[in-house]
Amino acid sequence: MEPSETSYLVGLIGTGVGPSLTPAMHMAEGRAFGLDYSYRPIDLAAADISPDRIGEVLSWARALGFDAVNVTHPCKQLVMAHLDHVDPVAATLGAVNTVLFTDDGDVGYNTDTTGFAHGFTEGLPDADLADVVLVGAGGAGTAVADALLRLGAAHLTVVDLDVDRAGALAHDLATRHPLPSVDAAAFDKLPALLPESSGVVHATPTGMAEHPGIAFDAALLRPDLWVADIVYRPLDTALLQAARAVGAPTLDGGHMAVYQAVDAFALITGLNPDADRMTRHFRQLVANAS
Repeated sequence: MEPSETSYLVGLIGTGVGPSLTPAMHMAEGRAFGLDYSYRPIDLAAADISPDRIGEVLSWARALGFDAVNVTHPCKQLVMAHLDHVDPVAATLGAVNTVLFTDDGDVGYNTDTTGFAHGFTEGLPDADLADVVLVGAGGAGTAVADALLRLGAAHLTVVDLDVDRAGALAHDLATRHPLPSVDAAAFDKLPALLPESSGVVHATPTGMAEHPGIAFDAALLRPDLWVADIVYRPLDTALLQAARAVGAPTLDGGHMAVYQAVDAFALITGLNPDADRMTRHFRQLVANAS
């Protein structure tokens, strides 16, 4: 497949985006295709720009010749009001993380949810989706939940410290996916839920370098409970170490991190990126940063 252009200027808009590994991943893949591919972080906090001005930032980026931007916290929902078109998957999620500047206007997509789905299919192809628990109902959890239901989860229970947030997400998911069963539960219900579940996805900040630890009691893990973590710095979280120790199948957060970039690169360039190559590069970047 031929690229739609030979040079690209792409940005990452959000707060605290300086340490992101996404720019390096995109640029390395661009070089592999022989493209002049530049990817620049646009840190709103560093520039003292309020996230509420995301519409202006989009206009500036388009005027400056950007072909596309990725959008991250805290702008994924704010940006939607400023787009001309939104992909149906992103529209149902109520969040956009990729914006293409096209002749037909600014078009929004969500590759967080497609990225998780692709990474999950690759990393846990035989996972039992009969009864899944999702721990964390924030933005990442929302993208993961939608992906799990599209992948065929028959029963999904959303758990969060904020029970109202878990309930709101479960209600929204049930409205958009009427066939599966979707419930919400309080965090203290995990000891009753996990023994009956086929798999669990962890989607909270716990386990990150800045928030070490495990979000729930590791004694609840067992060999026939697959465990997926979306945290990728570090890749080998305490949760995954504990899961492997009991013989449970695991999926690290690198899969979602890579495939959201894979899907975004494909949207931006029209090319089919080499996911294995991007994975190798990403894991080397993580190792170098640790």
